[in-house]
Amino acid sequence: MLCSLRILLIFIEHLLHKECKLYEVIPSTPEQITLLELLEDECEVDVWNNSRKSKEPLDVMVPAVFQNEFEKKLTNLQLCYRIIVPDVQAIVNEEKYKNDKAPSIIEGKISFEKYYRYAEIQEYLTYLSVEYPKLAYLTHYGVSYENRNLSAIHITTGGDEPKPIIFIDAGIHAREWIAPAQALYILHELIENKNNKHMIEKVDWVIVPLANPDGYEYSHKTDRFWRKTRSKVGRSCKGVDPNRNFDFHWREHGASKKLQSPTYCGPCPFSEPETRSLSNLIKSYRTQIKLYISIHSCKQSILYPFGFTRTLPYNGDELHRLAKLVEEAIYKVNGNHYRIGNSPGSSGSSRDWAYGAVGIPLSYTLELPGGGTRGFDLPPDEILGVVKEIFAGIKMFFNYVQLKYCY
Repeated sequence: MLCSLRILLIFIEHLLHKECKLYEVIPSTPEQITLLELLEDECEVDVWNNSRKSKEPLDVMVPAVFQNEFEKKLTNLQLCYRIIVPDVQAIVNEEKYKNDKAPSIIEGKISFEKYYRYAEIQEYLTYLSVEYPKLAYLTHYGVSYENRNLSAIHITTGGDEPKPIIFIDAGIHAREWIAPAQALYILHELIENKNNKHMIEKVDWVIVPLANPDGYEYSHKTDRFWRKTRSKVGRSCKGVDPNRNFDFHWREHGASKKLQSPTYCGPCPFSEPETRSLSNLIKSYRTQIKLYISIHSCKQSILYPFGFTRTLPYNGDELHRLAKLVEEAIYKVNGNHYRIGNSPGSSGSSRDWAYGAVGIPLSYTLELPGGGTRGFDLPPDEILGVVKEIFAGIKMFFNYVQLKYCY
């Protein structure tokens, strides 16, 4: 019976996105952007990036059953579009094949050629805390809806006085697999690479590698493009978008009230154990955190507040200058440019909440690359190149925090 169920799940996994297409849609006016947002709910399509700027491409995944209707509506609205991936499932299958061939973690030896599962990530965090007990403190700051541990590593060399903290989380959105991989690489470099010892002497780090473990596991086992948590939100619906569930301008813009939507913001702020627990962890360090970074994908951007309005925060110039320094550091590694700016088109995000509600002065979203036209499906053999260039940006963030807040 169990064997039959396993075969069925594998079959479903290989067919779930069969005949799904990925469209690139380019709205040319604010009105067209608004109409496209309405289509997102009407046609049950999945918009893969949050940009809401005119003439900026949006990637939209559309199931076969809605494609004719979707194309007709785009034509009627005079929206330009093209199909950039004719068979999404083929790319999912290719990614899975490569990931399954890559080596697992053995005795703490981690390889950045594979997307690790929840249990493997937990194993590595435990290894770090046991192998480096004077540097790495593992804490379970809560449990998920499906009763998985929510874990963080606090990196500190100790001392009598509280130090500035850089707080990093990843994996808020389940399908963005490169984000937890990036967090693990940062942990590896800070703790296991002695050349980076200077980065932990005057600054503490708190790193949450996987903030939405239930959704992450579901995206590995069943639906590669699952974005939300796995809580029950209706008779037949599951999940809330964690990055629309924070209590700062919640449900104002760029968040859906529809239960089935990928951007469903939840029945109330902090309705999810994952967002409640993460917010409590952040607030417990609120006097020390000087820089907050939430790692996402897949649009190669360095974003600062706000998402609910085009108005910049009081220190918008500083946030932009620092983002520019980080972008320059990243570019020097592989020659890849990252877009810089705020991100109007979303409300209730962790970044805006950390800045606006908690008062963390430097707050960013790092949007890592996707795989060309493959969206979230960055091939496993490209992980190392991405995490290395982003770590160069993390070093620049650190330099700025140390210069400004360490005396």
